[in-house]
Amino acid sequence: MDLTKDAKPVTGGKEAGACLPATPEESFVKALYASVDEAIACGLDRLLKDDGIVPSCRLGCCSCCRFPILISIAEARTLAHFVKRTFSLEQIESLRIRTRQWHQWDDALRAGSFSHDTAGLTKPSSRKMSCPILVDEACSAYDVRPLVCRSHFVRSHPLSCKEADNTQSVGNPPRVIESVKAATQSYTTSMKDYVEKTGLDYCRTMTLLPHGLAAEMGWDFDKAQ
Repeated sequence: MDLTKDAKPVTGGKEAGACLPATPEESFVKALYASVDEAIACGLDRLLKDDGIVPSCRLGCCSCCRFPILISIAEARTLAHFVKRTFSLEQIESLRIRTRQWHQWDDALRAGSFSHDTAGLTKPSSRKMSCPILVDEACSAYDVRPLVCRSHFVRSHPLSCKEADNTQSVGNPPRVIESVKAATQSYTTSMKDYVEKTGLDYCRTMTLLPHGLAAEMGWDFDKAQ
């Protein structure tokens, strides 16, 4: 996901679910996200002052949005509520189509073949499919982007990220700022504790974002849609 704090979510004129009430789970997740953002900002300030390190992540640098994005069930529900509340009907339909295309790409990947046409979608095996939330190289649900996206920062040149997006690349991998990930580990634990207090197994309910989004939006791509 794009990691610039000035990125804005994409919204439309006619909203599909503006009156959808917020749930206690949403309130918890959003409060956790706010704490994570604060901890990351403090950590990045220290890195700048102590070592002169500045993340190279900028609006439009979205290669990381083509890697597997694991989210908890609480995050998936929060994301779906955000989409229903702020996206227009047209944007939701566009998101549904992109999510379906991602599922088709993933099915083809698991089958080991990219040669057939999946509803007009043909992707070379050397490229990964973008997260369906990505629109015009920016996160359309930036306010509720998952923990894994919030904590991912690199200090290497953006070209390293683009190279890593190519499955056949043998170049140098991006230099991830590990101290940022370490600083957010306690918040991941808090998310785990919250989910398990509801009686669910945190690890078993972790899922890839397109799968979690489709489930919470009620999109059954096993049936004709």
